Amino acid sequence: MRQLVNIIKRDPAVDTVVGFTGGGRAGGGFMFINLKPASERTEKGQAVIARLRPKLAKVTGVSLFLNPVQDLRMGGRSSNSTYQYTLKSDSSQDLKEWAGKLADAMKRQPALVDVDTDQAENGVEMFVTIDKESAARLGISTRDVDNALYNNFGQRQVANIYDELNQYHVIMGVAQRYAQSPEALKDVYVPARASGGASGTTGSTASTATTVSSNATASTATGSVAGSGAATSGGMTSNGTPAPASTLTATRDASSGSALSTSAATMVPLSAIASFAESSTPTSVNHQDGELATTVSFNLAEGFNLSDGQAAVRQAEADIALPANVRGSFEGTARAAQESNKEQPLLILAAIVVIYIVLGILYESLIHPITVLSTLPSAGVGAVLALLLFNMEFSIIALIGVFLLIGIVKKNAILIIDFALEAERARGLDAVEAVREACLLRFRPILMTTLAAALGALPLAIGFGEGSELRQPLGIAIIGGLTASQLLTLLTTPVVYVLMDKLRRRTPEERELTRHPLEEDAVPTPSK
Repeated sequence: MRQLVNIIKRDPAVDTVVGFTGGGRAGGGFMFINLKPASERTEKGQAVIARLRPKLAKVTGVSLFLNPVQDLRMGGRSSNSTYQYTLKSDSSQDLKEWAGKLADAMKRQPALVDVDTDQAENGVEMFVTIDKESAARLGISTRDVDNALYNNFGQRQVANIYDELNQYHVIMGVAQRYAQSPEALKDVYVPARASGGASGTTGSTASTATTVSSNATASTATGSVAGSGAATSGGMTSNGTPAPASTLTATRDASSGSALSTSAATMVPLSAIASFAESSTPTSVNHQDGELATTVSFNLAEGFNLSDGQAAVRQAEADIALPANVRGSFEGTARAAQESNKEQPLLILAAIVVIYIVLGILYESLIHPITVLSTLPSAGVGAVLALLLFNMEFSIIALIGVFLLIGIVKKNAILIIDFALEAERARGLDAVEAVREACLLRFRPILMTTLAAALGALPLAIGFGEGSELRQPLGIAIIGGLTASQLLTLLTTPVVYVLMDKLRRRTPEERELTRHPLEEDAVPTPSK
């Protein structure tokens, strides 16, 4: 930890570093890194992370995962990386195997870094294997062994302590200082019944007496009972001589004086009839939707966006050919982004439909609203090209900029079409003359409104103050779309207007105005 802190402190963009051990995993820890203010550094947070990652990877024995602080996290589990991909299966063995394979395949993808899984196999499990033949010779059943283990390491309630206001449960078990390792199993004794006349319940009672033999008073006061073979050997007979370790007479509860056991029992060490073996086991088992689940988390490499990362995960999944009983899906922030991307086309379509209906009512026409909407592609292309020029992804903020462009850009076509239609209907001009005059007379207001909107979005694009990285895509999308539409609208709108005007059904008044005067009042001149 200290070596990592020293490496991070030497970075010119880092202000303070705080680290401490502990956390959800054994042998883990946390580090919080504060960067200097944006005015004192030239790099963004992701660039600093990309520079620190290879330096910290050289430290052996430590895996460090760097994530920018997220003000808003969209669900998901706690993980070492920002984005999550969860595998579900009905088989724990298949899930463990294929989650490891998928993580290895994702590490080979250039768009993904800090790949990690939440599988923690650092737990230790102790197996007790009973020698049934030896246990049968001593009259020990499996139930006796289970009762003895539960008396020592379970949560058996043996008494209640009442005071004036509260009551307290007395739980029997091995004292914590004796239960720090599996070696405590060697101090467990099981009641033997060589004659086979006693029942499992009696054996359990005798075992209970064993656990409280020498320290009953102290154990009752503290709410726990030291139940080990060492406690049994501390008993004393009535004449003051030590009692044999293999026998136990009846003892009494220190609080009530009642007998805990009314019969003597021969105690046999558990190690005499059973063998112990250690094995690794998961420290936690995760579930999702009622199935076993394992989450593979990842971060994005510099220069890649979330769409690239999702495609890389799908490619890694295809490379290893997951079986049918193992299924995967994005969770947390990645899932929220995936769902929002699916909704974006529907939102844009709904905005276009609403604009078409409003313009149709305004112009009393089904054709010329299409002329106005023909200006939107140029704005969209300009916004996308501007984002690509500055190496920014098409985020939700950029989508908001496109929605603003829909309202700003179409006013160019509205100014032209409104003037042209009025000229056609009031003065009888044809479509070409009307739209030409509209472009000449409306050029100045179109340019003024475009410059006003672009200059208003300029501070957003430049980026001032905290959170400027979030606002920059909005300003760049607006300025790019306005610039492209200003250059193309004055060229494409007249052409589309003339073509659409040919499809428009004219009213009788408009047909009357477009007739030539000589055709209306032609009177034959009398010959002289």
